[in-house]
Amino acid sequence: MLDAVSALGYNAHMWSYLLLGVIQGITEWLPISSQGIVALTSRFMELGVNEIDIALFLHLGTMIAVLVYFRKDWISLLKLENPRLLKFLIIATIISLIIGFPIYRFVRNMVIGPLLLFITGIGLMITAWMHKMHRNKGWRLDKMPYLVGFLQGLSAIPGFSRSGSTIFGLSFANLNSTEILKISYLMSLPVVLTSSLYLIWQEPVLIWTSWPALITSFIVGLISLRLLLKISQRISFAFWAFLFSILCFLGAFINYLAL
Repeated sequence: MLDAVSALGYNAHMWSYLLLGVIQGITEWLPISSQGIVALTSRFMELGVNEIDIALFLHLGTMIAVLVYFRKDWISLLKLENPRLLKFLIIATIISLIIGFPIYRFVRNMVIGPLLLFITGIGLMITAWMHKMHRNKGWRLDKMPYLVGFLQGLSAIPGFSRSGSTIFGLSFANLNSTEILKISYLMSLPVVLTSSLYLIWQEPVLIWTSWPALITSFIVGLISLRLLLKISQRISFAFWAFLFSILCFLGAFINYLAL
């Protein structure tokens, strides 16, 4: 009888982790804070793990999706064939870690969402207007790593969208919509890898409990990333930023109702 009850509890947790993986795989690429949504969902599932930790750790699955999808870009970077982008990623990563780590330590037991998502939505709405009116600055990429790295570091706050903030920052550069999205996603890999290794060192149990979510987030993330980038090639960046801003406002409203 006890074995049956234990099996039911295990299966329930298994389905919960699979659901979290699907949520992470879809929302990671959207400016609606996958970390905030996954943390909020896991809180209601009562999995017995810190919701911020599990939300951060599941980025490992979508990080592998970034590594697989952009494998040619990563090989090119390792061969030093694109020093401009490599320098940008190194500086932005260092800034992100300097800003993000102390924030994570401070907000680890908090879930802060609606207001920050709303602010991100306003930033993306401004971005859409600037591109529609052709008033973006057109800065060179080598002038952007400090700003974009700072914005990515702030995404350690649950509810502050990493994708939304980096897309907003990169929109000031002389890049098209596909390049903006690609660089935003490339930026995530070194930061996620560092934070995941830290979490594994702090809480090794995360690997054994959340492996179904990691696998699911990788598979769903790879599919949704491919779809999103194909769509980005067919619509203007102004419309893209406007659509993302609406998603932020919607996410803020849903988070507000869930509080």
